[in-house]
Amino acid sequence: MLMRTDPFRDLDRLTQQVFGTAARPTTMPMDAYRSGDEFVVLFDLPGVDPETIDLDVERNVVSIHAERKPTAPEGAEMIAAERPTGTFSRQLFLGDTLESDRIDASYDAGVLTLRIPVAEQAKPRRIPISGGGASDHKALRR
Repeated sequence: MLMRTDPFRDLDRLTQQVFGTAARPTTMPMDAYRSGDEFVVLFDLPGVDPETIDLDVERNVVSIHAERKPTAPEGAEMIAAERPTGTFSRQLFLGDTLESDRIDASYDAGVLTLRIPVAEQAKPRRIPISGGGASDHKALRR
């Protein structure tokens, strides 16, 4: 079952405001699709400095960590604080059919894009079928 609401989100937000730190890492929204011979994964990270994004691959696990710092100056009175700040993290478990050593990553307009090629052995391929002409059938009957 997919849980669309997070009952602890308001509690985390309150804890973050009181203590100045996130109670737990915030996840980042993601879209993923296959386009031809590659998988494309998009992560929403608006307002994140690209220098704070860490992308690691170990075996078939891709780990993404990013940080968005508060924008209000020190000592400012916050009127509304709805944009999450702190550490964002996400892990992707890749199948053996993807080339985890050839991942291409780019960050533009608040979106981190990963392009992961499909492994050669996993690509569909056509198998030639040898002909079974009349002379082949005669040879088999003898």
